Amino acid sequence: MKHLFLKQNLMGWIIGIVSFLGMALSSDIQAGERNTPVKVMSFNIRYGAANDGENSWKHRDYLVLETIQNYGPDLIGYQEALKFQVDFLKQNLKGYGFHGIGRDKGTEEGEYVPVMWKMDRFELVDSGHFWLSETPEIPGSVSWDSSLTRMLSWVVLRDKKAVGYQKELVFANTHFDHRGNQARLESAKLIRQRAEEIMNDIPIILTGDFNTTEDLAPYAALCKAEGFNGKPLVDAFRVIHPEVSDNERSFGAWVGRRDGKRIDWILHTDDFVTLNAAINYTQDAGRYPSDHYPVEAIVRLK
Repeated sequence: MKHLFLKQNLMGWIIGIVSFLGMALSSDIQAGERNTPVKVMSFNIRYGAANDGENSWKHRDYLVLETIQNYGPDLIGYQEALKFQVDFLKQNLKGYGFHGIGRDKGTEEGEYVPVMWKMDRFELVDSGHFWLSETPEIPGSVSWDSSLTRMLSWVVLRDKKAVGYQKELVFANTHFDHRGNQARLESAKLIRQRAEEIMNDIPIILTGDFNTTEDLAPYAALCKAEGFNGKPLVDAFRVIHPEVSDNERSFGAWVGRRDGKRIDWILHTDDFVTLNAAINYTQDAGRYPSDHYPVEAIVRLK
């Protein structure tokens, strides 16, 4: 009886150990099947030729660079970048790929809405631009009530760390007009249309300074109305912060203001899950890197 008791207990221990190891192995396999998170940043770095006095580019270029380096985004979209600002970022942000052109003629003149990506994470597959107008293929074209030329730059990237069949994503960046109400709405509709026609069903991340707030029509066109093959875009910030606050301002106006609404967004298709999102309030003794706060999100392909 004593030996039978010992044998039964020994068998119980063995079964328990095997069961534990099986669950641990299953957990490891599931963890291994998860895609690696992607850190995204959208950053309006302020037109570098503006007469901003003590906030001019030469007094804050280091802070723009430090803000980006401290966050370490895998993907970053800029707005209001001129060529000399672009050159500074390309020179100092090692290990990043770059895609962008000036909006005025599709060469180097005017503001860029460029994108950068970590080359050890992503491989460039395709790239392009279009203008936010009724003739989107014509560089410098302006339509509706837009006060300035506006455009979008995009890349298709292959994620070297992705698992499963879905290994490519579209990363796009834009800057809507600051005056034209109709232009902002039509720009949102155009982006939806182009995404469906050109980018098909590839997962999309869209960054930008949209110069509008989430209670208005352009946001609804992107994030509420039918689109992107019947699926609206997801606002990463609102996923993490579902309750609307009076202190979500993303345009700090150099003085650290937070009261108000966001006009800088990171949006994505529902192919991604949002893990985190925030507004970055980096400053150096009261000096801010830009008149906009950079916005951040961490997402992961489902």
